[in-house]
Order: sequence, then C-alpha cells, then structure tokens
Amino acid sequence: MLKVYTYEKCSTCKKALSWLTARGMPFEVLPIVERPPSIAELRTMLTHVGDLKKLFNTSGELYREMKMSERLPELKEEEALELLSKHGKLVKRPFVLSNNSGCVGFKEDEWASKL
Repeated sequence: MLKVYTYEKCSTCKKALSWLTARGMPFEVLPIVERPPSIAELRTMLTHVGDLKKLFNTSGELYREMKMSERLPELKEEEALELLSKHGKLVKRPFVLSNNSGCVGFKEDEWASKL
C-alpha cells in the first residue's frame, strides 16, 4: 500500500489523492505537518529522487524563514534529513512511497510510470 504524506490545505495534494482514487490504488494518507516522514523514509526517497534539494518544499514559507536556500548547500545529508524529519512543512508534498518506488510533488506522467 502507498504511504501518501499530504497537507490538507494543499491543492496539489488533493489532486494527487483524486488521481490515486480514480485509478483504484489503495493508499494511506498521513498528515505531513503533524507526522513528517521518518529519517529512514526520507533516506529511501532520496534514493528515488537522487537530489537532496528535491526533498525540500523550496516555495514554502518555512523554507524562506529558515533561509534554507543559503543553508542547504552547507548542510550534511544527515543534518538535512534530520531537519526534514522534524519540520513537515519543509518537505516537498505530496510525498508518496511504495514498496519499491517514491515520488515528491505531483506530476501525472511521473506517477503513472513509477506507481
């Protein structure tokens, strides 16, 4: 079953959930702010997306407040994963993991090929 981390006010997350529902794909919705992905889940996702920056919600308010665009290049991977695991609003959403794949953000063609 897919794990889908979402933010309830996020229109992109709503589109993604509708897309999954329309295809009859079973999924579990998890609130990304209240329960961010674990470090292990973030590390797994990193293997799927290949770039640490892709895990970050770079257009988010918290990203700007924390000056992450300046900090991120200097952060070690473990420090970045720790931050993401504590601050769900820093994580790019929707964040979806299956047993053998993962996607961040919602791009229909990518989801169709990976999920």
